[in-house]
Amino acid sequence: MPHPAPCPPSPRAGAARPTDRVRVTVATRRSPLALAQSRAVADALASHGHEAPLLEVTTSGDRWSLSGAAARPGMDVKGMFVKELEEALLAGRADIAVHSAKDLPGDLPAGLAVIATPRREDPGDVLVGAAGGLGALPAGARVGTTSPRRRAQVRAARPDLKVVEVRGNVDTRLAKLDAGEVDALVLAAAGLRRLGIVRDDTCPLPLDVCLPAAGQGIVAIEGRADDAAIRDACAVLDDPHARVCLEAERAFLGRLGGGCAVPAGALCEADGALLRMRAWWDGSGRSADLEGTADDPAALGARAAEAVGAP
Repeated sequence: MPHPAPCPPSPRAGAARPTDRVRVTVATRRSPLALAQSRAVADALASHGHEAPLLEVTTSGDRWSLSGAAARPGMDVKGMFVKELEEALLAGRADIAVHSAKDLPGDLPAGLAVIATPRREDPGDVLVGAAGGLGALPAGARVGTTSPRRRAQVRAARPDLKVVEVRGNVDTRLAKLDAGEVDALVLAAAGLRRLGIVRDDTCPLPLDVCLPAAGQGIVAIEGRADDAAIRDACAVLDDPHARVCLEAERAFLGRLGGGCAVPAGALCEADGALLRMRAWWDGSGRSADLEGTADDPAALGARAAEAVGAP
């Protein structure tokens, strides 16, 4: 499978002058987390003098999630949550779409690109429902997640636990935990922080237990590749470390033929021009820890995939 298209170089931060005020319509899903992320982007644009109204969109993924139907073999679950947002961009009804980067499919539609990546939030996973972590759960405890990656890693750490599927937005999942439908949940730390949710029964999962999904903790701003005015307006939001790390992680997942159905984790961290990347793939059971440079993050991601046994 071809590598996903790399994020194109962003304009120099600050390229949009204060007098270059534009209207930037922001397409967003209606979930509380999506709205929180999109409002943060809109507020940041407004602070630089731009008008940034939201266009709320219900995606086919949202409808599927609410239906309770099981995923079919080969179903493009990632694409279902972004398809209608990208259609709004291509039709000109919106200028940017705000996504959790881990939800973006490997290949973007022709004419669209990731045009900015704000500073990364905590990329890790947390266990909610057991402040003492996985080790504090009794044998047979029910741990809820929809992620094949999380399922594989939880089972590797505690084969005696029962991993069950729990779908819905963060509030819905937490309500199921509080109702006793599961004993614990695995969730992204970034999502809880962006929603302002603080619970005493939350414990960070160590990276050697649960390596995050590619792009986790990063917000990806997608737009039309040829819209220079919008790219310039969003340039002030771009964090170069988040950008190169996302490119490395997406290249890793793309080399594996990646989507959310691939049980694989990747985390790239930048230290100046040096990149350090951890990767894991359940298909081989192997993990890797590599270094590369910020001038070619995609090469680092491809090497990481090969190191964990990508075919």
